[in-house]
Amino acid sequence: MKKSVLSFLLVGILNAYAQESKPDSKPKTPPAKEENSPSNLTFNPDSQVVTNHTTTIKGQKVSYKATAGTMPVWDEDGKAIAGLFYTYYERSDVKDRDSRPLVISFNGGPGSASVWMEIAYTGPSLLNIDEEGYPLQPYGIKENPYSILDIADIVFVNPVNTAYSRATNKDIPASKFFGVNADIKYLADWINGFVTRSNRWASPKYLIGESYGTTRVSGLALQLQNNQWMYLNGVILVSPTDLGITRGVASNAALKLPYFAATAWYHKMLTPELQNKDLTDMLPEVENFTINELLPALSKGGSLEEQPRKEIAAKMARYSGISEKVILQNNLDVPYDYFWKELLRDKSYTVGRLDSRYKGIDRKDSGDSPDFNAELTSWLHSFTPSINMYLRNNLNYKTDFKYNMFGSVHPWDRSNDKTGENLRQAMAQNPYLHVMVQSGYYDGACDYFNAKYDLWQMDPSGKLNDRMSWKGYRSGHMMYLRKADLETANEDIRAFIKKSLPKSNEPAKY
Repeated sequence: MKKSVLSFLLVGILNAYAQESKPDSKPKTPPAKEENSPSNLTFNPDSQVVTNHTTTIKGQKVSYKATAGTMPVWDEDGKAIAGLFYTYYERSDVKDRDSRPLVISFNGGPGSASVWMEIAYTGPSLLNIDEEGYPLQPYGIKENPYSILDIADIVFVNPVNTAYSRATNKDIPASKFFGVNADIKYLADWINGFVTRSNRWASPKYLIGESYGTTRVSGLALQLQNNQWMYLNGVILVSPTDLGITRGVASNAALKLPYFAATAWYHKMLTPELQNKDLTDMLPEVENFTINELLPALSKGGSLEEQPRKEIAAKMARYSGISEKVILQNNLDVPYDYFWKELLRDKSYTVGRLDSRYKGIDRKDSGDSPDFNAELTSWLHSFTPSINMYLRNNLNYKTDFKYNMFGSVHPWDRSNDKTGENLRQAMAQNPYLHVMVQSGYYDGACDYFNAKYDLWQMDPSGKLNDRMSWKGYRSGHMMYLRKADLETANEDIRAFIKKSLPKSNEPAKY
């Protein structure tokens, strides 16, 4: 991921908050003691600020309490080794908290803060962007009329070095936090502490993760179950990674084609026969070709004869919007970054990695990959000032620490990633546990067809099919940035939660 960018404030921006409810309570516990000089900042791993708000969701007034603060990560000796910054939203007018779902939310990276889903997806507030997700000025925050806070409380969690989360001491070994399994272990301990402190053990519990956050929550499902004795009702995977599920050479090459086709369709680069079809009417044809023709052909490698190779290349060109010549030059395996450079090369544009609807301009049209990620630059443009303003002005959390949109978490130990299998095992052991995947058709980092492949390989027996579902949206990695998908995707989460809540006294058994 790109390095952090410095957030900034604009004079007079407070007018953007005129429609937002104001905090009406003073800090319960002050945040970290701070000095003016960053070198003298003192980090407090256990602090909180509470404010109260009212919003409107789906036409209904909803009052809620917001807690912003830090809570410790404890080591085996009961010593605080880090403090995780979190924001916790609880609906205020709920009488039966025990039966109210709790959603625990993570973003990815793995060094990414929770900002993305907090102020653009499920939380009660939205940043100011246009209906397709592009930045607008003045920067600001408004109500989220589609938030899931009407049916579930939400806590947004920031792992070490993201947002305001920090280790308590520079001498704490990075290996405690920075790795697939280290990350899962300490976050499971933290979740146990949060649930206990918040008195939410009785609540139905859900994990939602985006991008690398899907790796995180897939592993957490089993870790919470086996080591914290905490059983979940659901896991939501937003733009999932490969979840440690092995791909072969042929499958790696083949599975990207449906994403290429979706992107080419969006930019009107397909033949009229395909372009005149709706996206979701066109893609099944590409998916069928990918599984039944392209994958077997790629499996043959160099033994694939010249004429069948040309026939496959011609079909790939038809579906991808790039030339047969380029496909043959790449041995039927066009890299993602080359595709982002090549598709609109003749029009002097590149397309985005995380969301291929976005276009970029490079120094020169030649080359094998774009100069920059057009979509990420656009998102940081709007998200960075908005989250800094929101936490300080709306949630009353004031600190001189920098909010890390992306924090340093390297080197990250990616060994022994069995998170897809962890999630399958958790589902097998827990008949209550359901899984839903949400994918954007224009996501080139965690593409939608690989997400489908995850589900197929995670459940090879097909015995979990009735508790697994996949949803697609006409946008990219953060599908909720498109207003139409924001509404639909949140409604899909509502439906998923309602479906996965067992009836009263219904036993968890096969």
